[in-house]
Amino acid sequence: MRIDLHTHSIASDGTETPADVARSAHAAGLNVLALTDHDTTAGWQEAGDTAVSLGVAFVPGMEITCTTADGISVHMLSYLHDPTHQPLVDRIEECRRNRLTRAHRMVELLAEDYAISWRDVLDQVGPDATVGRPHIADALVALGVVPNRSAAFADLLSGRSRYYVRHDALDPVEAIKLVRAAGGVPVCAHPMAPLRGRVASAADFDAMIDAGLAGLEVAHRDNPDESRAILMTMAAEHDLLVTGSSDYHGAGKPNRLGENSTSVRSLTRICEQATSGMEVRWP
Repeated sequence: MRIDLHTHSIASDGTETPADVARSAHAAGLNVLALTDHDTTAGWQEAGDTAVSLGVAFVPGMEITCTTADGISVHMLSYLHDPTHQPLVDRIEECRRNRLTRAHRMVELLAEDYAISWRDVLDQVGPDATVGRPHIADALVALGVVPNRSAAFADLLSGRSRYYVRHDALDPVEAIKLVRAAGGVPVCAHPMAPLRGRVASAADFDAMIDAGLAGLEVAHRDNPDESRAILMTMAAEHDLLVTGSSDYHGAGKPNRLGENSTSVRSLTRICEQATSGMEVRWP
């Protein structure tokens, strides 16, 4: 069974509608798909309806943007949580507002040197989408400043750039606790991906595990082999489930659906740990 538990649509920073992500999953031969847009559940219904109609099981998910106390970016995947759980909804909405403020400021800084405006960025954003750096990257591509998103993130939008602006985000420990309170299952996305910047420390992982971290996304193209070995050891020592996923963004990234897969056992463990009443939608 081919199971991909990390994908994005235009509800955040992907380039396909939620329905088209489901169609692409079917075309790629997936049996199970999770939609995990950044800080939003807006695409669940559309993606789920289309996936099930095509014979693909659907796992409702979300990717939460987090930052540790010392400024390290951590992304937390949440599966099968209650999307109406108010404490989680409120904090996610606060994060979305912070991302918007940060994006505005980055565009202001870029505009000092490049002919980019906020209107150019909005032209790249889907309805009700969570605005972020990928949309700024797409605007830079459309304007001919960079050839693609990857080039934008490697230079102008990187954490080393003078245009980069930090933003307030959830601490990963708080995110884990909120997901668990909402009946969901928290899994750390691409947890040791040095190309993305500094990675969380051993102390950070210990704190996340103590807070209720359920698993680690080990098989991800951004985790090098040496990182995967460390993560597998950590998972074994702490009885964490292990996932593998594509982190698909449509045309926004080179990642391909199904390039990494999650085991049936790990999906079963996710289902067993969920307490929200949310379930995998099976065809």
